[in-house]
Amino acid sequence: MSLLDRQMLFVTGKGGVGKTTVAAALARAAAAEGRRVVVAEVGGAARAARLLGGKAGKPGVETQVGDRLWTVTIEPYKVMEEWIARILGSRALTSVLTRSNFFRAFADAAPGGMELGTVVKTWELSQPKRWDKNCRPYDLVIVDGPASGHAIGMLRTPGTFADIARVGPIATQSQRVREWLEDYRSTAYVAVALPGELPVTETLEMGVRLRKSLGRRLETIVVNGVLPDRFSPEEIAEIAKAAPRRKRPRAVVSEIKQADGRADAQHEQLERLAAGADCPIHELPFLFKAALEPEDVAGLGDVLAPALSNDDG
Repeated sequence: MSLLDRQMLFVTGKGGVGKTTVAAALARAAAAEGRRVVVAEVGGAARAARLLGGKAGKPGVETQVGDRLWTVTIEPYKVMEEWIARILGSRALTSVLTRSNFFRAFADAAPGGMELGTVVKTWELSQPKRWDKNCRPYDLVIVDGPASGHAIGMLRTPGTFADIARVGPIATQSQRVREWLEDYRSTAYVAVALPGELPVTETLEMGVRLRKSLGRRLETIVVNGVLPDRFSPEEIAEIAKAAPRRKRPRAVVSEIKQADGRADAQHEQLERLAAGADCPIHELPFLFKAALEPEDVAGLGDVLAPALSNDDG
């Protein structure tokens, strides 16, 4: 089963590894296959729209940014308002409740309440019957999730609330979402890493924690920023031998050796990741640019698409 055939891809990883870039590249790849895709960003960020060539909408508003491409920044209070309206069956009563200071204080105080609302919203985006009947479902929801440490806690909240509530609409809804998160045919988990010691260690730990918490494994790991391995040791020796003993040529040789050393260090970490992971690993090249443009993201999507289509899941 192709990774892009799921209803939801949850993208996480250590902070600063390029989760949003990978989420946008996955969205490009899925849209190119004809799927209706939304990138759902959590934590108040709104970076995916620019990477996809569009402009971010207001928090909570699903905004089209390209052909078959949408983005939305999940706004927890708005989600809770939608959800409560669904439970009560009255938008008027819900509006009165959610405008009160008490509601906000309660929502902030309820442990995991905001995280639960966020996860429930990612589920709702993919459902045939949306909470708002004027909204269409998406074929694929790509969640640009929080850093891996927070991600596991967020993913556990539906199960926690289902166990605590036991009966009633919150328990029923939470149980449905928990089953969806645990179903490999509907959902998949993607880790993003850099080829460095700490990101690789955290990615391997993420895989272990995901198994313990949800009984799921990472479906794939995307390694960002992999440097090219341009020269063999023999070629570097030949370059050094041929370089004149003047300052500038020798400095160039020194830079070549340093770059080769960085690439070698990355490949050592890639080998460690491959030895410890139980899922496919895909590499994305380092792009020598200060800021990525939509065409760069589209190119990364082209790199990922063939490999992801071959993933068994």
